[in-house]
Amino acid sequence: MITIITKTYKALPFRAKEALRYAGCKAPYKEPDEKTINLLNSCIEEAEDKLTYSLCYGKFPLNINDDLCDFGVFSVQSSTLAKNLSPCDSVIIFAATTGVGIDRLISKYGRISPARSVMMDAIGSERVEALCDKFCKDFALENDVKLRPRFSPGYGDLPLKTQKDIFSVLDCSRKIGLSLNNSLLMSPTKSVTAFAGILRKE
Repeated sequence: MITIITKTYKALPFRAKEALRYAGCKAPYKEPDEKTINLLNSCIEEAEDKLTYSLCYGKFPLNINDDLCDFGVFSVQSSTLAKNLSPCDSVIIFAATTGVGIDRLISKYGRISPARSVMMDAIGSERVEALCDKFCKDFALENDVKLRPRFSPGYGDLPLKTQKDIFSVLDCSRKIGLSLNNSLLMSPTKSVTAFAGILRKE
């Protein structure tokens, strides 16, 4: 029986450069002007108390046969995932979300201030990535293991429909209020599902 664990975090350190990158300020580029920085800071201030940081996860066994990755509770055919997980014999499967608050801000400003909506969207993307990074780092430290880079449905040849299996085994809706529609889109939108392989110890 696999235990599914729910974890929450308080505020995480904010990475302004990452948010600006998501907003379209990709290298090579000039330093953002004062107007852009002021917009970013204003959006961070408004969004800060509307963000939540929650995730659910489980540790699953892993058997790979050619391109078939078997996690005991479900399996998936993917050469790119099999390659990513090849040095592993177990895997963390997790789902993470920053909640509905940021979605509401993106929608609100989409009607009245497109630039602010874009920045809110970028902040949401940075926040959920920061949550995933923090969780993976903490799990590795707490369990004295090393993890492979996380790998999400839709990457490489890993089918997006793998979301259905992840949602089923993690019970995402009940655990963290994360839902999946018929188009395989998640709500809240600033959410991630992923595999993170646990490297075999020498």
